[in-house]
Amino acid sequence: MAGDSSTGADLFLETLEQYDVTHVFGNPGTTELPVMAAMDDADLEYVLGLHEDVAVGMAAGYASTRRYHAHHDDDVLPVGVVNLHIAPGLAHGLGNLYGASVAGAPLVVTAGNHSTDFRHEEPILHGELVEMADQFTKWSAEVQDVETLPTMLRRAFRVALTPPTGPVFLSLPLDVMTAETDADPERLDAIPDAGRGDPAQVQRAAELLTASDSGAGSEPDGESGPEDVALVVGDGVARSGVDAVEAAVDFAEAAGARVHGEILACEVDFPTAHDQWVSYLPPDETVAAKLMDADTIVFAGCSTNTTLTRHEDELVSADTTCIHVSDDAWEVGKNQPADAAVVGDPGHVLGELAEELRAALSNAARDARLQQVGAVKEQVQAQLSSDGDSESDDPRASKPELVDAMYEAAPDAYIVDESITAKYAMLTRWPFEPEQYVSNKGGGLGYGLPASVGAAIAEGQREEPRDVIGFVGDGSYLYYPQTLYSAARRDVDLTVVVPDNRNYRILKDNTLDLFGGEEDDYGFVGMDFEPPVDVPKNAESHGARGQQVEDPAAIADAIAAAVDRDGPDVLDVLVHD
Repeated sequence: MAGDSSTGADLFLETLEQYDVTHVFGNPGTTELPVMAAMDDADLEYVLGLHEDVAVGMAAGYASTRRYHAHHDDDVLPVGVVNLHIAPGLAHGLGNLYGASVAGAPLVVTAGNHSTDFRHEEPILHGELVEMADQFTKWSAEVQDVETLPTMLRRAFRVALTPPTGPVFLSLPLDVMTAETDADPERLDAIPDAGRGDPAQVQRAAELLTASDSGAGSEPDGESGPEDVALVVGDGVARSGVDAVEAAVDFAEAAGARVHGEILACEVDFPTAHDQWVSYLPPDETVAAKLMDADTIVFAGCSTNTTLTRHEDELVSADTTCIHVSDDAWEVGKNQPADAAVVGDPGHVLGELAEELRAALSNAARDARLQQVGAVKEQVQAQLSSDGDSESDDPRASKPELVDAMYEAAPDAYIVDESITAKYAMLTRWPFEPEQYVSNKGGGLGYGLPASVGAAIAEGQREEPRDVIGFVGDGSYLYYPQTLYSAARRDVDLTVVVPDNRNYRILKDNTLDLFGGEEDDYGFVGMDFEPPVDVPKNAESHGARGQQVEDPAAIADAIAAAVDRDGPDVLDVLVHD
């Protein structure tokens, strides 16, 4: 690569710069050396991950956070770019590529590959990269000629950014990246949103939502009562922007609907302080089915709204009128038949429906529905209160107590959550604002800590960065503790709070759900960390500050101090189940 000739690697990096990419996440190998050599002269920052899955997770957290920034600044390109090492490296990154896919993180994932004229020998590290990445990407392809590189890169960014957003993959062969070329980068297309949906389906939805204005729903005693309308918001709402969250509020108010967050909601899709907000739907078959027992349900931006394991009975009654709104056609009518099916931007569609309902629904009908919302909310809150933090002789903090201390110390922090069994305590006790919270939607462990680092890097690019807290369970933390090396290497301002119960609590809970009985009935093989890992020393070994907090009364002050310090801190907070 000596001299002034332009190569595929040069063209690759020049394209990234033209698209205003600032960071490339990765872990390099021999087939990536052309890119790494060209990187030395590029105006890009290379973020080293000590494992390919760490690199993918950092890029995903970065992209999801930059998407929030892009909602307020058109100059922000919310794409994470990550470069991996051939077949084993891409295989290492598949766990968090899966996580990025279900989180809708717009990623351009690349990997070096063997030269196109050498693969017949099946050399060391050989593998079918395109097929490997395909199931977790919107588009997976290989650049087979350097002259096609500009078009394929432009297409990769366009596909990643076009709703529903998500990862794409490009294989970059060694001979393509070293080939000389006179090609120039192509300009990036305008990226459309998902539009306003089929007008006929929008009108059909409005008619279904007002059809009972002169009629009624049914009460348990058989007498007529107000129509029970529920809005279930999914993360497609938050991804469409704060305007979409506001449109969801407008719709709920116009429809007189009670509001729930979908099962495994991982972003703030509706303000939980609103009077019509009732609850998140838990992944419990009985409770979820009860909360979705309504005359009419609007599913807006939903994707993961089902249980972890098979449910014995239907979650939504066949008699329920279902209205589906999503920017992802696959999700519309996927698990329940849709009486009205609108493929479009959730914000646009909910906003238009709100206008229709304000004019078409009588105030009397709306008020009657709202009274019913209040009654349902009162019942749910009473249930949540009875299921809340119980007394314990354990001197360690409970998970709700830890969440309360975090909120006391840093109420405005941006939270990246992979706390698993502490997640529900956080969602029900912290009054999050839109764009303040993201979590591991895929459920796979090992996403949260890298995503926290990527999010903190993204926040560092803002004029007024928010404090970033990674809320990462001990089991999740131990997947990729070497992530902290990347944070320390770059002096990333990040506080990691580890709710440490020293076991895979989620697996114990799921064991009881699957098989029944009491905890004493099981040995829980492979589910306890005994002896425990010294998390603070582990953090320090990677260049971060580490501290263990045992006294519940000391948690808030410890978090406040860590947030105030620059650089990465890890607080290992002992909690009980």
